[in-house]
Amino acid sequence: MSIFEIINKKKQGMELTAQEINTLIADYTTGKIPDYQMSALLMAICLKGMTTRETTGLTMAMANSGDVMDLSSLTEKGGKTLDKHSTGGVGDKTTFIVSPIMAALGYSIGKMSGRGLGHTGGTIDKLESIPGLRTELSTKEFLDITARHGLCISGQSGNLVPADKKMYALRDVTATVDSIPLIAASIMSKKIAAGAEYILLDVKTGSGAFMKDLESARELARAMVDIGNGCGRKTAALITDMSVPLGCAIGNSLEIIEAVQVLKCDPAAPADIAEVSASLAAHLLHMVEGGDLAACREKVEEVLRTGVALAKFADMVEAQGGDRKYIEDPTRFENAKNIVPVKSPKSGFVSEMDTRGIGVAAMMLGAGRETAEDTICHSAGVYLYVKPGGYIKEGEMLALLHTNNDKVLAAAEEKLLASIKFSQSVPQEVPLIHAIVS
Repeated sequence: MSIFEIINKKKQGMELTAQEINTLIADYTTGKIPDYQMSALLMAICLKGMTTRETTGLTMAMANSGDVMDLSSLTEKGGKTLDKHSTGGVGDKTTFIVSPIMAALGYSIGKMSGRGLGHTGGTIDKLESIPGLRTELSTKEFLDITARHGLCISGQSGNLVPADKKMYALRDVTATVDSIPLIAASIMSKKIAAGAEYILLDVKTGSGAFMKDLESARELARAMVDIGNGCGRKTAALITDMSVPLGCAIGNSLEIIEAVQVLKCDPAAPADIAEVSASLAAHLLHMVEGGDLAACREKVEEVLRTGVALAKFADMVEAQGGDRKYIEDPTRFENAKNIVPVKSPKSGFVSEMDTRGIGVAAMMLGAGRETAEDTICHSAGVYLYVKPGGYIKEGEMLALLHTNNDKVLAAAEEKLLASIKFSQSVPQEVPLIHAIVS
């Protein structure tokens, strides 16, 4: 069947066969199908949707369009390989907590992550705030480090899921990003190509998430879980809240420092990031071991209490060329040149936050990129002292702004303050975990 016929078939809402999808993705990846025809098909998918079978077929075709990680060397002696993926948000540093926990529990969790483009840095940007740490690793290095320490976090392979790279660039300029089947296939193709047997998805919902409402987040989670299980991977999802930044630190080195606080069981660590991280780890362990979820949670808390998880993170940092002393003593991280307090403009309860707006304020300070060419400032960001439900008096410390560029301070402060609302009554508490999809 020609690409014209495939477009016409999908335009009529008909189901594409696995062979049609495989041919389509192979021909588009190699340049046999032009962008204008793929754009037409993407719009047809956006308007007509895809069945679970189609979306699973699309995911597998995309995953097989480039390199596929072979993790068999990690499972030869009965080991199990795990992965955890977040759909992204503001202050989300759970990867640096969940991954060491799972390694401390005896499992292998090798992650390929990306850089950020938007209001905050990505996982790789945050890791690279640790002096000397390398994220550009060969496949052999990636597997060797994961085998030795149980975890490794590297940048994505240049040829991992090339079909997704081409298709996403096209979707970005053709108003076809907001399609559940295309979003799910994009995310899951990378997870399938990365090779892990068990995949836990952290699907965010709220003002700082891509999926703003719970219904959309649930639809995306269901689609991705069905794809993962349909591709032979044990997959589940937690829908977690992103109506408020996760933790208090928003930035790169600031978030690494906060993750270390959680790994150290520091009483100063924010309760929300500690709770979400422990819940994710417990559910991932439950996927692998089964049994009682409460018992899994106790195992998670034990490797935190005993310092084993913290040691695993320091081992990984050292193995990737970083200075482990920064994990053992985070006060070594370089501070921004300007650390400026933001005072509360009024007294009352913090009632609501525009989480994305706070992320944009952090980007303005240098913590994120507006364009791909922008340079990240690892020490830049925002630290929040009060979050929804907290009471503050006029003139008290609301936040700290960290930046090397004093020219952006006024605008960033204005953006931050515009993103926070106050009330005279205690706001309704929002759950950290909204739903579990398995």
